Amino acid sequence: MAEHADHADRSGHADRAGHTDHADHPAYPVGLRLHGRRVVVVGGGQVAQRRLPQLIATGAVITLISPSATPSVEAMADAGEIRWERRRYQDGDLADTWYALVASSDTTANDAASAEAERTRTWCVRSDDAEAATAWTPATGRIENITVAVLNTTPRGRDPRHSAALRDAIVEGLRDGSIAAPHHRTRAPGVALVGGGPGDPDLITVRGRRLLAEADVVIADRLGPRDLLDELPPHVEVIDAAKIPYGRFMAQEAINQALIEHAKAGKSVVRLKGGDPFVFGRGMEEAQALAAEGIPCTVVPGISSTISVPGAAGIPVTHRGVAHEFTVVSGHVAPEDPRSLVDWEAIARLRGTLVLLMAVDKIGAIAAALIAHGKDPATPVALVQEGTTAAQRRVDATLADVGERAVAEDVRPPAVIVIGDVVAVGPDSAPAPVQDTAE
Repeated sequence: MAEHADHADRSGHADRAGHTDHADHPAYPVGLRLHGRRVVVVGGGQVAQRRLPQLIATGAVITLISPSATPSVEAMADAGEIRWERRRYQDGDLADTWYALVASSDTTANDAASAEAERTRTWCVRSDDAEAATAWTPATGRIENITVAVLNTTPRGRDPRHSAALRDAIVEGLRDGSIAAPHHRTRAPGVALVGGGPGDPDLITVRGRRLLAEADVVIADRLGPRDLLDELPPHVEVIDAAKIPYGRFMAQEAINQALIEHAKAGKSVVRLKGGDPFVFGRGMEEAQALAAEGIPCTVVPGISSTISVPGAAGIPVTHRGVAHEFTVVSGHVAPEDPRSLVDWEAIARLRGTLVLLMAVDKIGAIAAALIAHGKDPATPVALVQEGTTAAQRRVDATLADVGERAVAEDVRPPAVIVIGDVVAVGPDSAPAPVQDTAE
C-alpha cells in the first residue's frame, strides 16, 4: 500500500509535494446518480428553494433539516416531495448520506455539518463557503434529455456569474439551433403540431423552436411566426399551407394528405400553426388524420392570441372587481348563419370579457346581435390588429359603433376583438372598487 503515500486523502492532507489544500488543483466534474439515495439539505432558505427542485427530479430521498423554510420549500414538504425535520442540525444527521447541501444561515451549524461530511466521506456543497466544500454545484440547464453543466473547475478566481452566463448562452444556442453538432436523429419520423404563438417569433415555446430546428419539412400557416422560417437550415423544405394544390380535396384534406405523405417518406415534419393548435386551429382534425394512418403525432401547445394579443395591447382579459371570466368565440360565421354553433343570447348575458377571433368582417352583425339580446351599446370594444408584431395597432370603439369604426379604420385580419369593461382598464386607470379577495 506504499503507493497511497504519494497522494493526499480526501480530507486534503499534505502529499509528498507539500500541498496542504486544494487551491492549486482543479475540481473533477462528475454526474451524481442520486435516485433512491439519501440526500440531506441543511437550511430551508432561498438556496434550498433554488436547488431542491432539481434534487427532487433526480429521485433522491431528501431530508430537509431546518427550523424554518420559505413558503415554496414548505409546499414541497407538504406535497411529500421531501421530508422536513423542523429543527437545527445535529451531529449524526449525515449518517448514510450520499450527498449533502449545507445552506443554512447558521455558520456554526454549517461548519459542524461540513466537518461531519468530511469524516463520513459525504460529498458536501456549502453555499456560504465554497472553499470549505468538497463539491461545487455547476450552473446547469436542460434541453430535451441533455443537461448542460458549466463549472469553473479552478478554485482561484471562481465566478459563478460567468459560469451562469456561459450556461445560458450554450442552452439558448442549442434551443434556437444556432449551436448544432452532427448527431444521430433522436426523434423518430412523424409529425409535430407546433403552436407558433401570436406572431412575435420570440413567443414560440422553447420546445417548438427546437423541433423546428430539427425538422426536415415545415408546413406553415400564414398566421404562424413567419420570421422563424428564415432561421431554418437550408436543407429544410418549407411548404406554405395556403399554396398546397388542393385539386379535388378540400383545403384541410390537402394539408392532412401532405402531412401524411411526408411523414410516410421518413421525414420529421413540423406543422407550424399560429397561436395554439387546438384553439380554432383544426389541430385535432390533423391529429385524427395522422392517427388513422398510424403516424406518431406530437402536440406542442402555443401561446394563444386570445390572451396574448389583448395583453400586448395593454388589455387584461380578467381584472379583479371588473371581470371574473372571459369567453372565446369564433366569429367566422355571422350570428344569423344557420351554421353558427354560438348561443349569442347566452353570450350577451355574460358579465365578463368576450374575445372574438376571425370576426373582423362579421363584427357589425355580431355587435347588433349582442345589443339585440340586451348587451349595453356603450360596452367598450378594442380591435387589435397584427398583435405582438411590429405592425400591431389598436382601434377602440363601443358596441354601438364598432362595425362602422372597423370599416372607417380599415381594420383587417388577423385581429383579435375584445368586448367588455376590461378594455377601459390600463396602468393609468383608477383602480376598480374591490368587492372580493379572490385572484
